Amino acid sequence: MFQNIGEIALLFWRTLCALPFAWRQRQKVYDQFFEIGNASLLMVCVLSFFIGAVIALQTGPVLVERSLSSAVGGIVGISIAKELAPVMMAILIAGRIGSAMAAEIGSMRVYQEIDALRTMNIDPIHYLVLPRMLAIAIALPLLVVFAILVGWFGGAVIAEANSRIGVPFQAFFSGLRDIVEVKDVANGLFKSFCFALIIGSVSCHQGLATLGGPRGIGRSVTKAVVNSIVLIVIFDYILTRFLLK
Repeated sequence: MFQNIGEIALLFWRTLCALPFAWRQRQKVYDQFFEIGNASLLMVCVLSFFIGAVIALQTGPVLVERSLSSAVGGIVGISIAKELAPVMMAILIAGRIGSAMAAEIGSMRVYQEIDALRTMNIDPIHYLVLPRMLAIAIALPLLVVFAILVGWFGGAVIAEANSRIGVPFQAFFSGLRDIVEVKDVANGLFKSFCFALIIGSVSCHQGLATLGGPRGIGRSVTKAVVNSIVLIVIFDYILTRFLLK
């Protein structure tokens, strides 16, 4: 475990050192950004809408029974902005994009394409890892912004449509504005940026560390997704403690 953590930290440091060469890989960054961002919008929309709807269904009736209907929008808004949108989108991207990164790089490692890059004096960090890290670090926070807005809309729809809640759109967003501040959304975006770096580092490391044939690629994909999710949850607690100070 400690060896893997050290290797991931070293890979992340080497990627940071390669940032001055990012402009040369701009087309690959754009291609990865399109794959991560645009291709994930539909799933993000569906997931975030129903997350907001579920939070409204769970909290709305309880708050209305205690004459706190004005707080429904605020509770839904702050829970999505600070916690649910960053964490759930990170888990979604870890499963969809992290697995793809590990599989692509792992296949290149197994079939000796990475050795061929080194033979041609091409650094795999510059060519493979850096574009993926930059793309996911930009795309995930943008997806979280989209998820927050769609989640708020989903909560507002259910809050008005459900007879046990019955909070109109205007009252929902009025309560949301009273409780949710800009720093709450900023905290969620900062979390998502950190989660993106975790997913990119872990997935690329597992791909580069792949050994064996197709079975080795499968193990790397599994490890990439599982380790990313575990680290996301651990760092979610650490970042929350840090941001609450």
